[in-house]
Amino acid sequence: MKKGIHPKYYPNAKVICSCGNTWTTGSTKPEIHTDLCNVCHPFFTGEQRIVDTAGQVDRFVKRLEAKEEFEAAARQRAEAAVREKEEHKRRRRMIFVETETPAAESAESQPDEE
Repeated sequence: MKKGIHPKYYPNAKVICSCGNTWTTGSTKPEIHTDLCNVCHPFFTGEQRIVDTAGQVDRFVKRLEAKEEFEAAARQRAEAAVREKEEHKRRRRMIFVETETPAAESAESQPDEE
């Protein structure tokens, strides 16, 4: 090994978790602070806990709610468009029936020539 290029190694570096748990390990830093450890991590404890860093969970929830509102509004617009299209078809059928009826009645009212 070359001399002077490697960091100092601390064989008894102290690790401190945010839950208060501490232990020692080997590291290039004398003291390490961590957010989670095997004592408080949800995978090991079986509880569901959200560790929110800088409001990321709140931002995600807001984006999710905004997306759901947008989709609901889009669904309403699509349903309104379908209703409008059906109403337009119904009106066209009514106009067609109205224009067809007088011609059919006049043909029926003329006597058959035999």
